Amino acid sequence: MKGFPNYLVAFALMAMACSIASAYDPAPLQDFCVAGSTSTDAVFVNGKFCKDPKLVNANDFFFQGLNIPRSTANQQGSNVTLLTVDQIQGLNTLGVSLARIDFAPNGLNPPHIHPHATEIFVVVKGTLYVGFVTSNPDNQFFTKVLNAGDVFVFPIGLIHFQYNVGSTDALAFSGLGSQNPGRISIADTIFGSNPLINADVLTKAFQLDKNVVNYLQKQFSSNNV
Repeated sequence: MKGFPNYLVAFALMAMACSIASAYDPAPLQDFCVAGSTSTDAVFVNGKFCKDPKLVNANDFFFQGLNIPRSTANQQGSNVTLLTVDQIQGLNTLGVSLARIDFAPNGLNPPHIHPHATEIFVVVKGTLYVGFVTSNPDNQFFTKVLNAGDVFVFPIGLIHFQYNVGSTDALAFSGLGSQNPGRISIADTIFGSNPLINADVLTKAFQLDKNVVNYLQKQFSSNNV
């Protein structure tokens, strides 16, 4: 990089490396760190205590029953079964998790964000209309209709959804790039927060009648009870 002092080049490369390294779950420095439940498990990594490696067994890396269909008898007509470090303790520090998503006809996995993870989504059965929206100021909408065997990627931190446009049940699986991807459901978060956001704020932000905002807050806050 002609014209730049060597120390500035080194500093820039170091800054880039640090930003990349800190953007996602940190890489482990050991083979595994199975999450324990108490401080007597000694080492504290990624928010979990690590079990003594001598006490780790195959069940710490195991989950059974993801083949079983989940009930979609709810308002959204969908059901997300998320396997994170809380369900499979062996995921601690490994930077991945998995989800099964069941959809009834017209079922929706409503607009939401995973603040900690990119999601790769594969349809196993049915037809799903999916999409995500980029950040301001572009707010570009990327969308596809997916069938069995199709794969779609939802970048980290962007609002996305999946909707069953078929006449039969649908099934999909998602891989997520964090042991704890997090989920922020847009409508639930905005209109069902605890305590509720001042209705005047939402009335102005969404350009809605205040009576509509009050109704939405009542609906979503009761759903979250």
